[in-house]
Amino acid sequence: MLTYYRSIGGKLTTAEGYSDGCWINATAPTAEELARISRETGLELDYLSYPLDPDERSRFEREDGQLLMIMQTSYRLPDESDIPYDTVPLGILHTDHCLVTVCALENPVVKDVISGLVRRVSTAKKNRLTLQLFLRNAQRFLIDVRQINKRVDLIEDKLENSQQNRELLNLLKLEKSLVYFMTGLKANEAMMERVKRDRIFEMYEEDSDLLDDVLIENLQAIEMASIASNILTSMAGAFASVISNNVNQVVKVLTVTTILVAIPTLVTSIFGMNVPIPFAQNPYGMWIVLGMALALASTLAFLFHKLKVF
Repeated sequence: MLTYYRSIGGKLTTAEGYSDGCWINATAPTAEELARISRETGLELDYLSYPLDPDERSRFEREDGQLLMIMQTSYRLPDESDIPYDTVPLGILHTDHCLVTVCALENPVVKDVISGLVRRVSTAKKNRLTLQLFLRNAQRFLIDVRQINKRVDLIEDKLENSQQNRELLNLLKLEKSLVYFMTGLKANEAMMERVKRDRIFEMYEEDSDLLDDVLIENLQAIEMASIASNILTSMAGAFASVISNNVNQVVKVLTVTTILVAIPTLVTSIFGMNVPIPFAQNPYGMWIVLGMALALASTLAFLFHKLKVF
């Protein structure tokens, strides 16, 4: 899907088609749509298709006045997916007259910019808009890491009394997402450091300050993801022991219960044999036998309690 935007008074508005100074956003574009962008902007089809590769790394290329930057962005997957969060490449392409973004999915970073969460957006200032996308991407990683921490807290409450592996597996899924986050963030940091060092596009003083803010936010996201990953690693080991201990407690209670029930069963079985036995002629024989069985079971239960078996 192709959408054209122009800024008016710092706010984005949808345009009907291409014009100089516009922003073209391509979400899961078809081959025909990529060909259309190539005709309108002069961008190579290879440049336009690189960001659609889910395994594409963060990098930039510059050739014949065309600039391609690819960064990793966080993406929340549907609830039925194997992991809750993953990363997806977002391509940002510059020509002399416009900016193009390409992503295989509806990108949350682009969505935030379009919805107005980023102020003072100007499609004519493609360098500034690129830095604003960088900054919003780092902020989006921070938001998603905080969401992961909240989910960890909820799982932690359930784990205290859990005898199953479901919660532990959920922790491992969150840890896997954090590994993807850290990998993507570090790749983004290396790419943006090169952007700053090589000055691949013209930046005014305000733009340089904005890029410094991007690097600071990205570093903070890396640190938060690293801390959360370390906590998850230690929690997974600790709660694996907790689950094992909970199961052992259940098994111990069942074992003690089986022993206590076996005592009355043994006594009544002996008195139920077809041989001469005590109290056979006593009218209260049944109650005497039951009393003996209960007395033995109670004595054994008292001993278990004294020995702190349960």
